[in-house]
Amino acid sequence: MTTTAVTKRAATGALTGLALGDALGFPAEFKDVPSILAAFGPWREMELPRPAIVTDDTQMTLALGKGLRTAMDRGVLGPRRMERPVREEFVDWYQSPENNRAPGNTCLRACNLLKTPDRPWQDASQIHSKGCGANMRVAPVGLAPGLGDEQRAGAAQLQSALTHGHPTALAASDLTAHAVRLLAEGAEPTGLVGRLRSYAYDNRTRYHERWLGDLWTRAQDPTPEHFIARGWDECLATLDRLQEAVRTVSPETDPCLAVGEGWVAEEALAAGLLCFLLFVDEPLTALRRAACTSGDSDSIACLAGAHLGADAWPAAWADRIEYRGDLLALGALWDA
Repeated sequence: MTTTAVTKRAATGALTGLALGDALGFPAEFKDVPSILAAFGPWREMELPRPAIVTDDTQMTLALGKGLRTAMDRGVLGPRRMERPVREEFVDWYQSPENNRAPGNTCLRACNLLKTPDRPWQDASQIHSKGCGANMRVAPVGLAPGLGDEQRAGAAQLQSALTHGHPTALAASDLTAHAVRLLAEGAEPTGLVGRLRSYAYDNRTRYHERWLGDLWTRAQDPTPEHFIARGWDECLATLDRLQEAVRTVSPETDPCLAVGEGWVAEEALAAGLLCFLLFVDEPLTALRRAACTSGDSDSIACLAGAHLGADAWPAAWADRIEYRGDLLALGALWDA
């Protein structure tokens, strides 16, 4: 990791931002914009709830982070070394009494199937689901230090595939992890969408068989390349809309009107990126804009934290976020 990333504590910033965005958006989720404004007042003045409770997105992010940490403590990260501890953390989350934050049906169905130890994870994967849950939790893969490009891409897609097996969920998770990594390493936000488009084109027909095994055979595609290209093509189409929206959308307009409501993977990625890019140096404004949308409000505020670091967030907010200790422990480990 670069000196810049260490100095700004990108991992701590990203994980804190993700949880803050999650908690800020939680009360607004499932509401349309007029209802949000009626309940909470002007969106630029939205305040963090008391207590600052998060959703399953943050819980699953922590589960993935802990599983990833366990796998990397055991040696070089690979699919077999990663799958078991992450699977165990996902099942622990599923069975936890704190799993009471209206989690998505895809995660619940898949984790219930993952409970059976001898069941291949591919048989648990929900192959037709591209809900946003998989890329909402993928930030740890982008933040973990020392991974090569193939490891990061494979790990991002594998963690998605454990629950959300649709090729667009895999591609969006890969893109989100790549965006987090670029920002943590000091990439300029102005060129981010172009770099993500190039990455998508470069990987459009690359099926990570070492990490995904025969997952593709569960779908109706003739080849693994055809399977994964479907996902990248949907992401590329959404990145086209995002590139246009960055140039033309007013910050006062609901971002979801430009790039989709965010309930599915590629739209969640685009909505989160748009909120970030509209307010690159105003992280709280970006969080508030993301929370006041008609779609999946608890969006990927980790982008702002990865870009600006831990100091982006006021202590008055960061100090009272739920799971603060777990977030700090994971962030400090990867910032060290």
